[in-house]
Amino acid sequence: MTETNAPDAQPLPIRDESIRLGQALKLASLVEDGAMARDVVTDGLVTVNGAVETRRGAQLHDGDVVEFAGEAFVVQAGQA
Repeated sequence: MTETNAPDAQPLPIRDESIRLGQALKLASLVEDGAMARDVVTDGLVTVNGAVETRRGAQLHDGDVVEFAGEAFVVQAGQA
């Protein structure tokens, strides 16, 4: 499990072991749809574990911290 570098990160429970970045942004209600997810990710506006991630299909796993637009969430696999 990755150390969370965002202590105020909200939990994002997911059913499976991983989730794609674009899906996670939608699940967390940070974007309205896949097109918006694609745009914010490819524009370099999203970080995963403190590093800019430009792949909308990047796999997120338990403990990964995603930050966008001043919001942060931590993936919690096998929780939903």
